[in-house]
Amino acid sequence: MERRVGTVGATAIGLGSMLGAGVFVVWGPAAESAGEALVWAVLIAGVVAALNAGSTAQLAAVHPVAGGAYAYGRAELGPWPGFVAGIGFVLGKTASVAAIGLAIGAYVWPDRPAVVATVAIALSWALNSRGVTRTSGASIVIASTVVAVVVAAVLAIAGTDGPASAGFGWSTPWGTAAGVAQAAALVFFAFAGYARIATLGEEVRDPARVIPRAIAVALGTVLVLYVALAAVLPRAMGVDALAASEAPVADAVAGTWLPPVAVTVAAVAGAFGSLLALTAGLGRTAMAMAREADLPRPLARTNGRAVPALAEGTAALVAIVLAWVGDLTLAIAMSSFAVLLYYAVAGASAFRAAGAGRVAGWRMPRPLSAAGVVLCVALMASLPPLAVGAALGVLVLGALARAAAVRR
Repeated sequence: MERRVGTVGATAIGLGSMLGAGVFVVWGPAAESAGEALVWAVLIAGVVAALNAGSTAQLAAVHPVAGGAYAYGRAELGPWPGFVAGIGFVLGKTASVAAIGLAIGAYVWPDRPAVVATVAIALSWALNSRGVTRTSGASIVIASTVVAVVVAAVLAIAGTDGPASAGFGWSTPWGTAAGVAQAAALVFFAFAGYARIATLGEEVRDPARVIPRAIAVALGTVLVLYVALAAVLPRAMGVDALAASEAPVADAVAGTWLPPVAVTVAAVAGAFGSLLALTAGLGRTAMAMAREADLPRPLARTNGRAVPALAEGTAALVAIVLAWVGDLTLAIAMSSFAVLLYYAVAGASAFRAAGAGRVAGWRMPRPLSAAGVVLCVALMASLPPLAVGAALGVLVLGALARAAAVRR
């Protein structure tokens, strides 16, 4: 594939992927689990994301190919760990596409969210099929707009007088450890966008330099914004109202100098930017899996613009079906479980690569890679049993299908 994406474009793709999900979707479920300790949940999720980002950046420099942790797992650990990472990514991000499409629908047409989700997902595929340059360009515009509106929202919310009983989200997590862990796992759903940078490994110029830098800038920017929102939202609204809100940032700025419509526009733009990057990452991972016959080989084909349009279109079609039959909260939890599994494989791969001396540029300390794996498993275990069971069921079916194909 052609290497046309630079540092700015790669960073914008990562920002667009994270901000669309985190800022406008995850605060209600996370507040319901963590209560007034919401900031602690964000910080824990940020630490897990940073550890796995370091491992991902190291691997992306050593293996600058499409597929992300799927390709890294195959290269460092073997075909089966790579398959587990790949199917986890495909499952998690397909659920994410459906969830974000429904989030757009909730803002644009609350009575018919699945209809809006269908249009948004189909449009994201159409744009991606025209080439990654246009995708990164759109991501730059969208990410800049969303960051500006979120900063304005934080300033507006911070100047309000919230409920007397509400704190700043810094309450001690002791005594609510299970709730904070579950909230951290849900918030991790919002951090996972930096993986889209790594899945574009074959299209980034000078990947050993660009990918680690883009991941660091995107993740650092988002962490600051998330901590700021987690601190001011509980104070402005109260924990109960925040947990019940479907549009918490828009609700929190109501009555301030920032009009809620500005937040609504940014929410839709940010969510759509996330869809653009998610669809691109899904297509490239599916393409890499198809190259190795872990998915049907026709999905490895690219169009005249060197884009795996068939793989992207297939993932988009499945996401549309999920949008019609699925539930937003369950989709977020399933996505978090599958993506945490994906990053656990990435951390284990980085641990193995560093031990074997396979490093090109950035080197992640092995103890930190191991810590990232342990934390991923711990957050996976904290998620609701229904989401864990559903995700494991899909993974087992995928493994059985692959085993049958290998025997044939």
